[in-house]
Amino acid sequence: MNAPPIRLPSGVRDFLPRAAARRRSLAGRVIEVFEAWGYARIITPVFEVADVLERGLGDGARTAAIRFVEPGTGEIVALRPDITPQIARVVATRLAEVEGPIRLCYEGAVTRLAGERGQREILQAGIELIEAGEPAGDAEVLAVAAAALAAAQLPETRLDVGHVAPARYVLGAAPDAETRTKIAAAIARKDRAGLRRAAAGLPPEIAQLAESLIGLWGPAVPTLARAIAMAWPDDVRAALDGLASTLAVFSELADQPAPAVTVDLGDVRGFDYYTGVRFAGYAGGAPEAVLRGGRYDELIARYGRAARATGFAIDLEALALAQRAVGVALPTSSVGVAVFGAGAAALARTLRAHGIRAVTAATEPTASWLRGAGFDAALLLDQNRVLRADDARRPLDTTDTRALVKLLEENRCLS
Repeated sequence: MNAPPIRLPSGVRDFLPRAAARRRSLAGRVIEVFEAWGYARIITPVFEVADVLERGLGDGARTAAIRFVEPGTGEIVALRPDITPQIARVVATRLAEVEGPIRLCYEGAVTRLAGERGQREILQAGIELIEAGEPAGDAEVLAVAAAALAAAQLPETRLDVGHVAPARYVLGAAPDAETRTKIAAAIARKDRAGLRRAAAGLPPEIAQLAESLIGLWGPAVPTLARAIAMAWPDDVRAALDGLASTLAVFSELADQPAPAVTVDLGDVRGFDYYTGVRFAGYAGGAPEAVLRGGRYDELIARYGRAARATGFAIDLEALALAQRAVGVALPTSSVGVAVFGAGAAALARTLRAHGIRAVTAATEPTASWLRGAGFDAALLLDQNRVLRADDARRPLDTTDTRALVKLLEENRCLS
């Protein structure tokens, strides 16, 4: 009987050393940014009791959650499709007595039934800022997002910022759920003709505002000025004034050079989840947003603690693919050598103490093995030779460790 083929489940993949190095380097850079801004890292479990996790999930994420029966207890558990609800649970329970503002960051994989680019497992990193009000809290989170984009070393970065209040006002006037869905879809597509048809049943003044959302995007200052001049109700006008204040504070907080900032008040994604400012980050080499976030003041209360919150998640896989697309070099690791011959173990220990990756070889290494294993050279002690991964050979002198380390560093073969 033939054995079944060796395969992976749909939507997951292995990352071999070079691809893994890029992703781990990105994760490390992003976490360094978060910690530099005062965010403390926490680690949450990859699965949780389903009904607890789902308190903090929107309809889309709840549908995408992968559930199974936990063998030990028989409970229905779910793999996390998002980490933010886990942060909300921790803040409301384990950190219930901690005063805000609370700054937390994370990095890990989330798993969904249907991920972007056909993926089910997505590598994420992000921050959550708890109990920080507007505009200062939103401005800080935008500034951290800008710093995280800069750390990815990608060109043409941009933050696209909006607020849910205008779209929420327009959609709240829809007479039924079907009309609301059609209006939202037309605004998202910037389909003016389709919007006119969908909004035909709205009061004329609201239908006019709905149509205006399609054109309310572009450079931040003039776009916001146009929006504020329109006939919005007082609460929406206050929200737009608050967005202008947020961007002003952001300009003071952000590290320079800051990315370009645009405003799009017709972006309706997440309007039923976010409660205020929402934003997305873009970079050269990535066809879609590489980070998304915003204010979500209602989420933590679902776990028992009324608290304001804002944050974002950054897609590390999207960043990695963008880096590769625009030619960002792979991260440079320390020089790696294999040591062969009498005294190999002692020399390997010495080299490791000087920052060299060193392994003791039981058999004489070849250049092809060095390349495949990711080493730059072999030290052949019985021949007093350095064998490089490109098959070149050099004399070997082990009497001066510092000189040997310098020789190895100057004769790297692999990136």
